[in-house]
Amino acid sequence: MKLSAITPLVLTWNEAPNIARCLEPLAGFERVLVLDSFSTDETVEIARSFPNVDLVQHRFESFAKQCNHGLSLIASEWVLSMDADYVANSAFIAELTRLDNSDGVVGYSVPFRYCIAGHPLRGTLYPPRTCLYRRAAASYLDDGHGHRVHLNGPISALQTPLAHDDRKSLSRWLSVQLSYAVLECDKLSLASWSKLNWPDRLRRSCIFAPIAILFYCLIFKGLILDGWRGWFYTLQRVFAEVLLALHLLARRLA
Repeated sequence: MKLSAITPLVLTWNEAPNIARCLEPLAGFERVLVLDSFSTDETVEIARSFPNVDLVQHRFESFAKQCNHGLSLIASEWVLSMDADYVANSAFIAELTRLDNSDGVVGYSVPFRYCIAGHPLRGTLYPPRTCLYRRAAASYLDDGHGHRVHLNGPISALQTPLAHDDRKSLSRWLSVQLSYAVLECDKLSLASWSKLNWPDRLRRSCIFAPIAILFYCLIFKGLILDGWRGWFYTLQRVFAEVLLALHLLARRLA
């Protein structure tokens, strides 16, 4: 597949610590669309310093609506959906150029290597995500605090991971988790028990998820072997589960 057939789509809001590292490996693409939600830091200036970047600002309503608006601004056959804290290496770009876009596949899921301060961890809870897809086959739906792309057709998998390497401050991460917990609480509270998978059933129990995540990350994923970086990631995940449990309990008690 030629890179000219692909437009990377990057959503941003105050991503100055990340955006340059995201855009630098994308220099080989003819056009990169950065859809910004009116950042107040240096994100816009940094993004516009890249000659192949087309920066558009649009008011944020939800992740799905923002992504669907981005798709409406893209004319290429394929889209590479990138968060601003994703980093592609040369092996990932090379794999894209080896793809056969005539085989009927409409999308590709991508694995991730999660990084703390630039150092990859040996394991993560971050799942593969369908990042590369045919624009005409795609539409986005909100899903709890996040979003997911719906594709009409078969999906294959890429072998080369993207790096997830968020360098924003811990205070920013904490503030975001507060809003994420509310959205996840709404999602879990409204869903019927039969339609929940076992991790979400565990989360809706309130009590067991934070404890399970602690041991799952440290032992099953082996993050205890990553030293303080492994502990940092694990405690982040435990904190997120505790926040969600508190919102679920507050709603139950009310």
